[in-house]
Amino acid sequence: MSFGAVAALTDITFHVDAGELFAIIGPNGAGKTSTFNCINGVYSPQSGDIRWKGQSILGQRPDRVAANGIARTFQNIELFPHMTVRENISTGQYVRTSTRWWQGAIWLGAAKREEMEVRSRVEDIIEFLEIQAWRSHPVGMLPYGIQKRVELGRALAMEPELLLLDEPVAGMNLEETEDMARFILDIREELGIAMILVEHDMGLVMDIADRVLVLDFGEVIAEGEPSVVQRDENVVRAYLGEE
Repeated sequence: MSFGAVAALTDITFHVDAGELFAIIGPNGAGKTSTFNCINGVYSPQSGDIRWKGQSILGQRPDRVAANGIARTFQNIELFPHMTVRENISTGQYVRTSTRWWQGAIWLGAAKREEMEVRSRVEDIIEFLEIQAWRSHPVGMLPYGIQKRVELGRALAMEPELLLLDEPVAGMNLEETEDMARFILDIREELGIAMILVEHDMGLVMDIADRVLVLDFGEVIAEGEPSVVQRDENVVRAYLGEE
């Protein structure tokens, strides 16, 4: 993936197993978010391929990628501030609904049944993320850490098989970070959803990730279990520089 003469990503190859928590780390500008943007269809790479369950998804629109089972959170919160927690989470569920807008306007039959199912699933997510007390509050009035949970809830409402987490604990204090780490582990263990985690908090990554991929200037410099990667000389050099 290049932007003019700047190569953002070069010869990057990796895979994620079902139910795995896979982390991508690297210094600022290493290509982490560009990788996410390629996977979920925001960017279209000039070469290579992206395969999901054996089929190429290269060139698909983001909404089609989402419908195929890949959801995403964002580094900068992308919620609807004047809508409630429940309403924001509900927007993720509509990628799974089938009734038309006019059926919803009439509020009869299949549309009504489907809407009630949506509300039930949203309430399950609210309980899972322990945000019951804020369900009816406008998101823009909530603390930052709770807003990050709401965004995670909206992604879960899409019923993904792969969840892309773009710096889920950025800007959080220690208590909020520990809470988010707990929810991420619960998603893997209780819901069985595979995840790709991009994060600058190395303590979090090394504690919870199954495998780690390290990027530097758009290239892979290391991949493996956290205990191995953190001792890799190329990784230490990329983060700390040379004498």
